Amino acid sequence: MSETQTTAPAKRQRTLIGRVVSNKMDKTVVVNVERRVKHPVLGKIVVRSARYKAHDETNQYNEGDLVEIAEGRPISRDKSWTVVRLLEAARVI
Repeated sequence: MSETQTTAPAKRQRTLIGRVVSNKMDKTVVVNVERRVKHPVLGKIVVRSARYKAHDETNQYNEGDLVEIAEGRPISRDKSWTVVRLLEAARVI
């Protein structure tokens, strides 16, 4: 009998897009992710937000930057996300 090996497809990594709201910690940024959902009773679109601590190895991201974060292994008690790339730099006024 011939054995056929089937490999399971790689699990897609969860990614989110949000704005950096704090970069005061060393190698960590806090990213605020907003999503719009329809209220179950009223039917109105409401904004829900969540804050994630993400790993920033080089401390290169500043407050106001729009970044993409990806879920990974736990790095610390609160930090399981890593900043993947900068989408839009903060505007300087």
